Amino acid sequence: MVSVPRLVIAAPASGSGKTTVATGLMAAFAGRGLAVSPHKVGPDYIDPGYHALATGRPGRNLDAYMCGPELIAPLFAHGAGGCDLAVIEGVMGLYDGASGQGELASTAQVSKLLRAPVVLVVDASSQSRSVAALVHGFASWDPGVRIGGVILNKVASDRHEALLREALDESGLPVLGVLRRSAQMATPSRHLGLVPVAERATDAVDAVRAMAERVRAGCDLDALLALARTAPALPEEVWEPQRGADEVPVAGERPVVAVAGGAAFTFAYAEHAELLTAAGAEVVVFDPLRDEKLPAGTSGLVVGGGFPEMYAPELSANEPLRLAVTELARSGAPVAAECAGLLYLARELDGRPMCGVLDAEARMSERLTLGYRQAVAVSDSVLAVAGTRMRGHEFHRTVLEPGAGPTPAWGMHQPERRVEGFVQGGVHASYLHTHWAASPGVAGRFVEKCRG
Repeated sequence: MVSVPRLVIAAPASGSGKTTVATGLMAAFAGRGLAVSPHKVGPDYIDPGYHALATGRPGRNLDAYMCGPELIAPLFAHGAGGCDLAVIEGVMGLYDGASGQGELASTAQVSKLLRAPVVLVVDASSQSRSVAALVHGFASWDPGVRIGGVILNKVASDRHEALLREALDESGLPVLGVLRRSAQMATPSRHLGLVPVAERATDAVDAVRAMAERVRAGCDLDALLALARTAPALPEEVWEPQRGADEVPVAGERPVVAVAGGAAFTFAYAEHAELLTAAGAEVVVFDPLRDEKLPAGTSGLVVGGGFPEMYAPELSANEPLRLAVTELARSGAPVAAECAGLLYLARELDGRPMCGVLDAEARMSERLTLGYRQAVAVSDSVLAVAGTRMRGHEFHRTVLEPGAGPTPAWGMHQPERRVEGFVQGGVHASYLHTHWAASPGVAGRFVEKCRG
């Protein structure tokens, strides 16, 4: 059995303070010397960066839509194994999930799959006695969700706190923390959420430290740890990246797979590098903003998501690397590009030259494209054989023209039917973010193609 004390940090709605509380708790407990495993419900890439900074461990996502409910506990066990505590930050409101899919991918569903107690973070800035009705409704909505306590956020004064506590006395749920309004806790954001840690450097460290200090001062850490320890053991089923490497030859030299990193390409799931390594690759991270060459011996390239539109001038100015990427792609080497990577491979982005691997132009748009998708591979590629079904997520405010090449990458089936992306030679490029843990053969196939 897997016995890791754990808490889910949830809220009635987005903007209530989940990230502040969850990150602050992670850092505060880590400061006590505990090994803290950080997790985030849903497809978000940015919050896990702050979680990693707070704990010194990889931030990991738990997405029941993309990976399936059956993988949530095994993925959790993989990340949390050997830790003293796990803190799981929820997504949106507690009961909000994939649109039109009931509880699927909601924080509530993940809490039930992990049998974890929930701490409800409530924005109390515009209420007093009504907080009890709100908390009662959330606690009684689904008997399978166990709310173990409340943290009150944005409390105005001692008098306001007294009114809130008095109202909640009748709810039977303990108040585990009270955080006062604080403009100092604001973290910068842009069109897709918080600004990633990699773009803020020292400021991000200071922000996490401030979150920890605020949570340490306002929350009962001993009571929260005691609540986490009430979580029962989970079945002993641990996700293993080696499962995706069963058919990959392990003898011989390990092909080098270059993975784009740095401030422009921050969107990546920790399991992807683990799967590539387990499949026999040597994973080497490089920074397209700084490095003028691909890593020595590069046999394959992975360019994930991020904010290339924020760094278009710098990416464009690094002509030696752009030429190296183009040369690699034209040689037929495997190249997997998602969202930001798709834009980087285009002919230009907002009028600035990019790699020119794809005959397409990208530009910023006023329209945000956001949501889960069901997709099927249109043709054989370095990632999948034709007909392979995968679930993914789109998250961008850019437009690519054309949106699909002569051989598209995916046929989309939700929310509308369309084709999208590019497959040409060894290149697979698409807006669709996917989680390879759901289809571990993807990494194995990619590494096998790198071996030639």
